Amino acid sequence: MMPASATSAYEVAAAGRRPARARALRRAAPGAGLGLLMVLVALIVLFPLLFALSTSLKGGAEVNLYPPTLWPRSLDLGNYAAALQQAPLARFLLNSLIQSGAITLGQLITASLAAFAFSFIEFPGRRWLFFLFLSTLMIPAEVTLIPNYLTVRSFGWLDTYPGLIAPYLATAFGTFLLRQFFLTIPRELADAARIDGASRRRFLWTIVVPLSRPALATLAIYAFLSSWNQYLWPLLVINSTEMRTVQIGLALLQSQEILSWSLVMAGVILIILPTVVLFVFGYRHVVRGLTAGAVKG
Repeated sequence: MMPASATSAYEVAAAGRRPARARALRRAAPGAGLGLLMVLVALIVLFPLLFALSTSLKGGAEVNLYPPTLWPRSLDLGNYAAALQQAPLARFLLNSLIQSGAITLGQLITASLAAFAFSFIEFPGRRWLFFLFLSTLMIPAEVTLIPNYLTVRSFGWLDTYPGLIAPYLATAFGTFLLRQFFLTIPRELADAARIDGASRRRFLWTIVVPLSRPALATLAIYAFLSSWNQYLWPLLVINSTEMRTVQIGLALLQSQEILSWSLVMAGVILIILPTVVLFVFGYRHVVRGLTAGAVKG
């Protein structure tokens, strides 16, 4: 049996810990609630993707059940092989990869050169020219479809890779993004490079570009995803089946006499898989690139 003094000391210590625990719980409650809310929102956002994945793994009979099941009772991986046989998705993926890769590379080059001029080269009217450049962001993309189509047709580029790629090799958004990042680079580096005899081209490619990898990665991911998801422009300039991109080619899975949603969803998963992988490996660069130039501009 414990002495009375020891018992009273233990009770006093326990009583002192209770308010501390209560304060810790009160401090942790908002963070836990916010975390739970974020998980709920993430599940709502991801639900269409998860449902498409679930449908792509269902058999022909199960996919037509009502009410639909959220997860397949038995996994049917044959839908992916059937989707690849029913439509030349591999060819469509290659076309989209060539288109998106070329547009991404072109935007990185043109945006870097333009942003460097607006950041490091002094010339009359630079500020107003930059504002005029930014004003093109307010022009709806649909307005430029007909002029771009007529230009591409006059060059004989219909149903070709240059017709898919050329109108999107320059971007005002990418120039703005890189220019804001370039402004955070100390001017002393440019002065030191000039004193050492480095040309502007050498300063750009050996100093500015390596320091701007987060912003360049952000622009690359944005450009790739935007061009990968294009629908209206490829629909206008592409006529042959072998030149279709994934967004246009997916319609082949929906135009059959008997529509199978499991095959359609298998094609959807195959199409979005490259973009998901790209974003998973590059989202940190996206966050860093979008916030790095947010202070100075």
